[in-house]
Amino acid sequence: MTEKYDRDVIVIGGGPAGSTVARYAAIGGANVLVIDGRDPIGTPLQCGELVPSNDEMSRLCPGVPDMDDLFRTPESAISRHSKHMHLVPPSGKPLKFDFDGYVLNRVAHDEFLVELAKESGAEFLINSRVDKVEGQRVVLRNGDSYSAKIIVDAGGHNGPIRRDYWNEKSTKIPVKFVLMDGDFGEAVELHFGSMAPGGYAWMFPKEKGANIGLGIQRNFAKGRSLNQCTEQFISKYNGEVTFNGAGSLPMSGTIKKFVKGNYMLVGDSAGMVLPSNGAGITIAMIGGRIAGQVITENLSSGVPLEEYELRWKKQMGKVMSNSKRSFKLGSLLFRLPDWILNLMFNRLTKGIIWRAVTCRRMFWIF
Repeated sequence: MTEKYDRDVIVIGGGPAGSTVARYAAIGGANVLVIDGRDPIGTPLQCGELVPSNDEMSRLCPGVPDMDDLFRTPESAISRHSKHMHLVPPSGKPLKFDFDGYVLNRVAHDEFLVELAKESGAEFLINSRVDKVEGQRVVLRNGDSYSAKIIVDAGGHNGPIRRDYWNEKSTKIPVKFVLMDGDFGEAVELHFGSMAPGGYAWMFPKEKGANIGLGIQRNFAKGRSLNQCTEQFISKYNGEVTFNGAGSLPMSGTIKKFVKGNYMLVGDSAGMVLPSNGAGITIAMIGGRIAGQVITENLSSGVPLEEYELRWKKQMGKVMSNSKRSFKLGSLLFRLPDWILNLMFNRLTKGIIWRAVTCRRMFWIF
């Protein structure tokens, strides 16, 4: 006898990963419910808001098909279009690169992804926090529960399925940032050195201000707190702070398995952040589309859910491996004194550094 479920699919978390899973699963005919504790989805802001353009993504992730179908960033969600990136050592003398990207209005961006999923047929239950997942049933904190054949955790690295059913650990980097009014030019900046021990700092200019912050590895910080590091870095910029935000990023890269039985992980819960540059929004959406498509094939024709892992490796395996390698090397280099880092940022090493940040092999011979 076939068991009856309330839905084909429940997605926990309606951010970029979860909304994208819902969109593509619903396009394929699945009955999808997304549950999110926020209202509206996208708040509070928790990241630096930078995404590459579709053309830039095609260069960074050449194995990913149909970028224009996946990434449909509306003009209303773009605060600034940047054409340049500066990688800045402690000396403040940047290496300058061409880079085509958008600094988002993140809340507007996430709300747009929700609307895409709804238009495709997905249903959203917001302001509803998940307490736990038992079997094929999702239990909310208010006592309500819903069942589904497939349950997807897109709730971040502390999501309920990742927390209770996966043992694999990830390196988590705490981040703090501000939104600041003012004119900060056009180029996005990534800063490296003792101002952000084991991590990096950023300044992403927006239409009328900037998103400025940093992330650190605490075991590199030599007793300095995240607050101290953040305040010191932000003090370099002049403007009125209009928002303070905080969060954390999983910086180990993807975990080994995304699927257990009828449970699936996507986005931060699966470690879908590129460690060498912190990119997570677009990477999560790539994983979300693959997961949504495999779910529909599983429901219609019995394709194993593990196909999700295989397609991820085909599309993103090389990029993620390169990024993990760069992050491990960077974690060693960032233990060095600032004066050595200043020497290492030069015209001769410029290409190697850029290849590391953009998740390509740093050296052409291996």
